[in-house]
Amino acid sequence: MKSRKLLLSTLIASSLMFGSAVFAQDAPPPAPAPDQTSATNQTPQGQVTVNSSPAPAPTIGPAPSFEQLSGGGKSITEDQAAAYPPLANDFINADSNRNGKISKSEYEHWLKQPQ
Repeated sequence: MKSRKLLLSTLIASSLMFGSAVFAQDAPPPAPAPDQTSATNQTPQGQVTVNSSPAPAPTIGPAPSFEQLSGGGKSITEDQAAAYPPLANDFINADSNRNGKISKSEYEHWLKQPQ
């Protein structure tokens, strides 16, 4: 009699565990956020959903002074401009006379441009 109760309770417990596992697999994946991309693939181990979204935009502080970037010199070289990424990315436009360096007046003019 004891073995029947043990067998019956074991059978019920395993049925509940199996049923909940099947139910959990049938649940739809959560909806991705508006800026997310979602891809679902079937693998031998089951369905895999991958959600991805773009990295947050970097925060860039205010522009440093000409003196800081030039190191006290008369111009900013391309290597020195790398200390301020927006200037490094726009070095060609900031260097209006195309001499490979940015003068103080060129830098001030570049700062006034809409970024």
